[in-house]
Amino acid sequence: MTYLRRIIAGLLMAAAIQYIPLFTLACFASRSDRPLTFSCWLPLLAVFLFLNVRPLPKTAPTGRIQQLAEAVELLQLFAAEFLVSLIIQILFLWAVVFRIIPTPGGVGRPLLLSADLTLVILSLCALFWSGMLRVYLTSVQLGIKHRLLAALCGWIPLVNVWYLMKIIRIAKDEVEFETQKWELDLVRAESEVCKTKYPLLMVHGVFFRDFRYLNYWGRIPKELIRNGAVVCYGQQQSAASVEDSGKELAARIRQIAEETGCEKVNIIAHSKGGLDSRAALAQDGCARYVATLTTINTPHRGCIFAEYLYDKIPHSARLKLAAAYNAAMKKAGDPNPDFLAAVYDLTERACLARNQVLPNAPGVVYESVMSYCRKAQHGRFPLNMIHPIVKHFDGLNDGLVSVESAKWGSNFTLLEPVGKRGISHGDVVDLNRENIRGFDVREFYVKLAADLKRRGY
Repeated sequence: MTYLRRIIAGLLMAAAIQYIPLFTLACFASRSDRPLTFSCWLPLLAVFLFLNVRPLPKTAPTGRIQQLAEAVELLQLFAAEFLVSLIIQILFLWAVVFRIIPTPGGVGRPLLLSADLTLVILSLCALFWSGMLRVYLTSVQLGIKHRLLAALCGWIPLVNVWYLMKIIRIAKDEVEFETQKWELDLVRAESEVCKTKYPLLMVHGVFFRDFRYLNYWGRIPKELIRNGAVVCYGQQQSAASVEDSGKELAARIRQIAEETGCEKVNIIAHSKGGLDSRAALAQDGCARYVATLTTINTPHRGCIFAEYLYDKIPHSARLKLAAAYNAAMKKAGDPNPDFLAAVYDLTERACLARNQVLPNAPGVVYESVMSYCRKAQHGRFPLNMIHPIVKHFDGLNDGLVSVESAKWGSNFTLLEPVGKRGISHGDVVDLNRENIRGFDVREFYVKLAADLKRRGY
């Protein structure tokens, strides 16, 4: 059954479930045709309930997207039924009031009207809540903001209709986008475009860890693996000095080489992870295990904003904040977290001093990538608040790091925002799992890995 036919069938069933029970009420009042009434009403009720449970054949790539696709259809059916029901209710009210429709069996007009309105509301509520609950439970792109705003706008007439249309559009776009990604991966599955010669070692930034069930890189690793890549993780502490993190990474690189038998790795590092990776390459003998280092939004020349904060915050406050963070991360698994050392190593003076004594390792290809936001609101909290301050100190930035600070190596790529939307520090690692118009973050990393493969790495 085509999509249009499903909508038409749904509208017919919805109309039937609203008005045939009125016939039931009239027949009970007149004590006639009860078996015939039940034989008409109950099958229609069963069909209507089935439309609420399984309105679509399975066509989506995953169970989550399937449920979301069904939710979109239910909400569209609700909007169509609401409009049709409104028109029919006005006509029905006019017909009853002016006695065009008789009230059989002595059923009074108020009872007939109230029964009719009750059935209409119940059928609309069944469609609406069945669809809305599925959207709330399955949509990623809806986010917390839209979920809260939808709940608030639901109490405001006309605004609630506008926001319902917005939710339908967001959910529908998500279904279409994820389905297209799945179809694209199916087409190129045999090509294994991301199957590089050496494994990909993905190194996280500061104040994060490589948790098992909460991936720092969002949906990116699964997309790379789906296209043939072998993905490993840095697993260094969330906060430590660049030197200490470099030692951890160097040990991790040697471990990967020994366990997998690979000669080298391709490092893809984000934010401070890029500085940690450069420090790892300076460790004795580690560079021979690394083919390429691609840094993503890394402050190679530091952050003036970080330096300003470090100097201005009172020493006692810094110590309290550091103690609280270190204690929390020890419980999370970090053996020896050092909040203050991590922050200080991001300052401009620390980075410039390090660059003087930390040259690029011979035989390793160094490349860098950077993005930026045109406006503060392009970044999620707290980047949207920090962006104008960083802009004052550092110029064009992604909410934390300036474009000039991120340039490093033989090749530099600047990700230009398409339209009004910027690409923030979190967007480049899919931190919010957001589908950004004009920038497919998963496809960017697929192309990055495919380019490494093409060049023999």
